[in-house]
Amino acid sequence: MKKSNFVGLIFGIVGGLLFALGMCMALLPEWGLFNQGIIAGVMGLIILLVGLLVWRKMEGKAPIKLDKKNILTVIVGIVGALLLGVGMSLCMVFSKMVMGIVIGIVGIVILLMLIPLTKGIK
Repeated sequence: MKKSNFVGLIFGIVGGLLFALGMCMALLPEWGLFNQGIIAGVMGLIILLVGLLVWRKMEGKAPIKLDKKNILTVIVGIVGALLLGVGMSLCMVFSKMVMGIVIGIVGIVILLMLIPLTKGIK
């Protein structure tokens, strides 16, 4: 394993765990830790972003450019993931199966649109 991959792995594990724990803390009212959860989640996101920048620097890759295509790709990914999550929540938490399945499938289709958006069609 290359050193850059190991560093990326460590940043990913720590940032992902901190983000997930923060979201659990913020979204579970039984815990009563909303503010602390938001802080932990934001810290996890910051660690993940710093890890990405460090990994790209160690790999010798150019910094990420903020052009229209990259911004559109991020927006499409966020919308697709949110719709998939809303569909799953409707099915599992609110017992609205039909609406949840339809919204979840729309989210999956939007996420599948990322493949031709990023790789292109040849």
